[in-house]
Amino acid sequence: MIQSTNEVRAKRKELRADCENCFGLCCTALSFAKSADFPVNKDGGVPCSNLTEDFKCSIHQKLRREGFKGCSVFDCFGAGQMVSQMTFEGKDWKTNPERARMMFSVFPKMQQLQEMLWYLEEARSLKTSFPILGDLGSVLEETERLTRLAPKDLIELDIPAHRAVVNELLLKASERHRRQLASTPKHAVRRKAFGRGLDFMGAALRKADFRGADFRGAFFIAADLREADLRDCDLIGADFRDSDLRGADLTSSLFLTQAQVNAARGNSRTKLPSMLQTPSHWE
Repeated sequence: MIQSTNEVRAKRKELRADCENCFGLCCTALSFAKSADFPVNKDGGVPCSNLTEDFKCSIHQKLRREGFKGCSVFDCFGAGQMVSQMTFEGKDWKTNPERARMMFSVFPKMQQLQEMLWYLEEARSLKTSFPILGDLGSVLEETERLTRLAPKDLIELDIPAHRAVVNELLLKASERHRRQLASTPKHAVRRKAFGRGLDFMGAALRKADFRGADFRGAFFIAADLREADLRDCDLIGADFRDSDLRGADLTSSLFLTQAQVNAARGNSRTKLPSMLQTPSHWE
């Protein structure tokens, strides 16, 4: 059964970060290197210097001003609270070194599983996915089961193998959805002209009509996409860092995430899918 927008929104709400119920895992488990996104180096498993005793960020309201743009972009898809409250039953990492090592190893795995759930929920909401709903439901249930595994089992989990199964279904859902646009010559030509992993870094694409294109893994870094039409495009894994999306239309784009949107520039005229929020740093 195709899910309603409200049903999808309710389920996806659980796939959003809830920092109040997380033990600052993104601030401890992950590493980052000094760059345009971070002002310092940090090793994985080492708490960020901005992390407070109660697992809060002391500069949360001014991350970008302090040079921590990468933190303002990151999205754990709710993995933080899952690992903190479910996998480790509300027991934090500070009091037990062995637990800390396991928790920091589990967090990246959980983040990937939660991201897969985000995509699967969207695929199930598409009217064009009706013929593959059974398969989507089965894989979604299996993915949810994996998120409930014990810590040691999660650490040993073969994420790439499961992602391959998920990706095959997402490809089918994307193709079925975009195929409906191929009935006109204009869209048919565009579908042949574009493909996955393309490089549009710094490209001048203002007002471009890309509707229905496959842009999986495309590089739009610093591209000018002002007023571009990206409806019904498959944008899974596309890199929008510093791209200009002011006035662009992404309302019915496929598999777009909050992290991708956060990495871009936009304004009040940028049209986003209903499940995503306008970043606070946009104009």
